[in-house]
Amino acid sequence: MMTLRNWRERVDYLLQQEKFMEALSLAWSFHEGTAKAVVGLFGDSSKKKSVVADKMVEILLQYAEHSLKRCPEQGKIQVMEQHFQDMVPVMVEYCLLLQRRDLLFGQIYGRLAENSVARGIFLETLEPYILSERIGCLTAPVMRDLLSHFQENGMMESVENCLVHMDITSLDIQQVVQTCWENQLYDAMIYVFNSGMNDYISPMEKLFQMIGPPLHEGKALTDEQVTMGNKLLVYISCCLAGRAYPLGDIPEDLLPLVKNQVFEFLIRLHSAEVPEEEEVYPYIHTLLHFDTREFLNVLALTFEDFKNDKQALEYQQRIVDILLKVMVENSDFTPSQVGCLFTFLARQLAKPDNTLFVNRKLFDQVLEFLCSPDDDSRHTERQQVLLELLHVGGVVQFDEQRLLSLAEKAEFYQICEFMYEKKHLYDKIIFCYLKDPMRKEEIFNYIHNILSIPGYSTEERGSVWNVVLAHIQELVAIDPFKAADLVSLHFAEEVTAIVGRLEGDYLVFQFLMYLLESSDRPHSQPFLQLSPEIYEHHIKLLCRFSPQKVTSFLKTSEDYRLEEAIQISREHNLHEATAYLLERKGDIQGAFQVLLQTLEHKLAALSQDKEGSLQEDCLLQLVEQSLEDLTSLCDRSSRILDQQQREALWFLLLEAMMSPQKCLRGPSSHHASVALKELTMKVVYSMASFIAMPSIIQRILQDPVYGKGRLAEIQGLILGMLETFNYERTLLETTTSLLNQDLHWSLSQLRTAVSRGLHPREDHCNICLQQYRRQHGEKDEVIVFRWARPTGPLGSYSEKSPQVLLCVQHPPVTQSFMFAAVVTCTTASVCRVRLVPWHSNSSHGAATNVPPVREGVGAAVAQRAIRSTYKPTARHWQRLVSSFPCTCS
Repeated sequence: MMTLRNWRERVDYLLQQEKFMEALSLAWSFHEGTAKAVVGLFGDSSKKKSVVADKMVEILLQYAEHSLKRCPEQGKIQVMEQHFQDMVPVMVEYCLLLQRRDLLFGQIYGRLAENSVARGIFLETLEPYILSERIGCLTAPVMRDLLSHFQENGMMESVENCLVHMDITSLDIQQVVQTCWENQLYDAMIYVFNSGMNDYISPMEKLFQMIGPPLHEGKALTDEQVTMGNKLLVYISCCLAGRAYPLGDIPEDLLPLVKNQVFEFLIRLHSAEVPEEEEVYPYIHTLLHFDTREFLNVLALTFEDFKNDKQALEYQQRIVDILLKVMVENSDFTPSQVGCLFTFLARQLAKPDNTLFVNRKLFDQVLEFLCSPDDDSRHTERQQVLLELLHVGGVVQFDEQRLLSLAEKAEFYQICEFMYEKKHLYDKIIFCYLKDPMRKEEIFNYIHNILSIPGYSTEERGSVWNVVLAHIQELVAIDPFKAADLVSLHFAEEVTAIVGRLEGDYLVFQFLMYLLESSDRPHSQPFLQLSPEIYEHHIKLLCRFSPQKVTSFLKTSEDYRLEEAIQISREHNLHEATAYLLERKGDIQGAFQVLLQTLEHKLAALSQDKEGSLQEDCLLQLVEQSLEDLTSLCDRSSRILDQQQREALWFLLLEAMMSPQKCLRGPSSHHASVALKELTMKVVYSMASFIAMPSIIQRILQDPVYGKGRLAEIQGLILGMLETFNYERTLLETTTSLLNQDLHWSLSQLRTAVSRGLHPREDHCNICLQQYRRQHGEKDEVIVFRWARPTGPLGSYSEKSPQVLLCVQHPPVTQSFMFAAVVTCTTASVCRVRLVPWHSNSSHGAATNVPPVREGVGAAVAQRAIRSTYKPTARHWQRLVSSFPCTCS
């Protein structure tokens, strides 16, 4: 007989096998009521949970004892740590699930604390539970051990994170504060003061004591002091906004008191312990020196909530008065800091519900201070401060004419631009850009926006247009590329006048180069219709300043006059450019002679060179480059010249290459001689496409260089020519073979297609529905055809293509078909069927050369029929290509 174990026996069975985690998991399922087949657990839910909880407490205590007994006594410390890391978190988790913190911090911790490794693992395990606020308070012994352990192991950041999530009332506040201060745990210290003692002022006093003295002495703050200063600003902001630092919110009943205390603290005339030579309002003075902008931002956020609070509004006015007194009456603040203050005040005064009062004379003093022409220091900083002040509405605090006068004297061109733009004096803004060395490059975008963006009147644009044209010399000097872009967009009709106004040939060259040649401009360019004189003037400047680019420009432009361009290039001895222009003019012989002379000069220099191999290599490169130009010219020209003219060009080139080789004798000239023979072979290969092979060989053999001596000297040249000939012949034969095979395959496919019969599936016309009967007269015909794709090649149809039956009176004229069968009934038992080539694609146009009627059907007839592609009309149906008799059953 079999019985089920009760719940206790099931748990004990696991404990006997030392499976403590499985036993705890099973017991917890009994506790939560999720286990299956539970036997022996009686009573209501609370009673069941109580019984199971007692059992789980017993298991946890056994598990703690087991973990200590099974701990390895010898070996590495990491092995022991891993042993307890596997067990201690399980105990903590189940104690928290059972809500038995007394068991966790009492018996279990007391037992584990006997082992130093187990104690450390236990304390470190508590951190994630504290941060998730599952553990809110610790007993005094555990807290003391926690602080000691974390401090010994350099884990003070973890201590701080834990403290701000715990209930401070259960801790030794004195010990915690001392630990936090010694280890610079400022967040935790502030939290302890606020939550434990409701003291919101002492933390500020301690932080001010740390950052105040070095700021007063003018020393640079350390990283630690900067951190404290930033925390102080955030803490003040939280207190004034009603938020607790670093987490949560200030209790509602303490909120008014905290705000008043913080304000009273900030506006104190002196600190509690007055040092010698302390300034008045030391706390505001310190915060302004530490970070003026951020402190004023804190005040601005606080002032947002002061709308209906009379006492708060009094504090607001009081703080503003103190700020003005501290910053205006002291000279130890920079222009940027003073500007931040008045920017802050301008924003506050610009609000519609503003209640602040600020003497306008103070703004005038600040304006004088910022625009002082005698002070060249911090020029950019002072200008930016004043500009920011104007942008937030501070312009209403100044006399505009006086402001503009002071800005011009101080060379605050951005301020002048702000005022001119307000008055719509856009032409004067251009002078601001021209005079401002920091923003000269931005003038082009500004002019383009004024002249192209809608919203400006015709008079405003006209004034800007005139000023730009009057100062075009300065604009081109700033950036020729951007100036050319601007001129092409807005001054295309004034290019000639602009070029005439520019001074300096190189400046004109740069301007025209970007205007006529550049293709990567920032704005889309319209087509420029300029006079030929402009292009010819640019060619002259190119010949002077960038001769290597002349030919490329001549190839890309066609707006110059050929005769003038040829004259310019000849004046500057640019032979390549001259040859190109002569060739374009049609004077092939003249272009050839110019390049030939250049080649001969380089060959002569090579023949006379005696300075060494390095100079020789450079000369050979020049010769090769000139030869390439000549070869390309002959190749292009040979396609339009007759045989005699071609021979005249090529043989002159060949003669020019062979003649210098007579002078290259001896060991010292061996390298140049070999190189020239290789170049001569290239000429021969090129001319072989246009000159008969026997003529070339005859000319070579007649030359003294190759005509005398042994056959071995010219053997390489002859063999190279023959190899070239054999290669070209093989290439021609292969190409012809491929074309013939492709043609044969196409005709074979067409013949197969037209030889295939059609079986009509209907006995009436698909248009007029007239019945087809064998008793009709001899002239009655029916066309049977198969659809094909309109865009496909002839013969591209499917066996499943639909067949259509039509009368002769309704020939298909809108679709493309492969072929049709024209059936003519002659007797009741005999029909005549004619194959009809059919391809009525409208792109082929009307039919031409319609073949005559042919009797019989054969391969030649079918091929000829299919290859005749035309668009027949009704009168052509009687003139189609072939017919043959068939017997109808």
